[in-house]
Amino acid sequence: MPGLVDLAARLREPGYEHEGMLATEMAAAVAGGVTSVCPPDTDPVLDESGLVEMLKYRAEKLQRARLFPLGAITRGLAGEVLTEMAELTEAGCVGFGQADVPLTNTQVLQRALQYASTFGYTLWLRPQTRPGKGVAASGPLATRLGLAGVPVAAETIAVFTIIELMRNTGARVHLCRLLQRGGRRARAGSQGRRPAADLRREHQFAALVRHRHRVLRQPGTPESPLRQQRDRDALSAALPTATIDALVSDHTPVETDAKTLPFAESEPGATGLELLLPLALQWGEQSGAGLKRAIEVITSAPARMLAAAGSARVAVGAVADLCIFDPATEWQVKARGAEEPGQAHALCRLRPARPRARHAGRRSRGP
Repeated sequence: MPGLVDLAARLREPGYEHEGMLATEMAAAVAGGVTSVCPPDTDPVLDESGLVEMLKYRAEKLQRARLFPLGAITRGLAGEVLTEMAELTEAGCVGFGQADVPLTNTQVLQRALQYASTFGYTLWLRPQTRPGKGVAASGPLATRLGLAGVPVAAETIAVFTIIELMRNTGARVHLCRLLQRGGRRARAGSQGRRPAADLRREHQFAALVRHRHRVLRQPGTPESPLRQQRDRDALSAALPTATIDALVSDHTPVETDAKTLPFAESEPGATGLELLLPLALQWGEQSGAGLKRAIEVITSAPARMLAAAGSARVAVGAVADLCIFDPATEWQVKARGAEEPGQAHALCRLRPARPRARHAGRRSRGP
């Protein structure tokens, strides 16, 4: 099958080398069958062409997965001054985003969309307003535990704003890592050109394994907390019908010490590159979507969003990005450093879910 395309994999270099290195995370990508990765953020942010060229050069030197960087919409992600998108595109950027920093200034967002529309660029936007210091999805459970909640409106308002500005400017938009069904409905109900959208792989796992505590920002989960079960089920159901286009790993390596802090102060993140294919296959089987759709949402669909020549395509003369796997073979995920089959390659040891009690690690299928 074609190599996997991951639209959200944080490689942690430059900026967070103590949590992950370009070499380790690229090795994890290749081990998971991912041949094309798109990092949503770096530190320093990619707001100058020299930084983009340096990152691409280091990735190419490793000769592992191909790298498709996203440039910053505003300088330093401050939400005030637009970057030189034309120069960043020439340096190798495939689109522009604000990482996980909300762009709350509507005027700046409109100007960015106008700029992007003029030159045919795509803006990758995480639909969210400023939720404060929320660490759990707002609801009864968060209230009982005394945790600051993130309201549903934080995403819904942002989605409606983006769609309205998109309609006025004619720009191409990609909505990144939707969290709740209101955002999905707003996108599905938009008239004219619809923005593309992707979904984190935790939604598929959480929709299959129903744990009430998943509404929290668990130490082994990414930045934003998953919503209640009805939202996760609605998003999972939207993937087979192409209402949502792609599935991403949201791979975020985090050092172990950052997880030993109190719950609200711990750093969110989990490894996901090596689990993207197994979880997609599990979702395709148990949801009834089938093997074809399960492979499509992690190969050809995200490749179309990147407009990446040769990616996720098996053809004469195309780039030989291939993934070979046996869907009938099970393997057991083990921590990095275990000298045996199934060991993780990513520097981060934290997975998106704890293993079942009867296993020393989670059994998965894939490459």
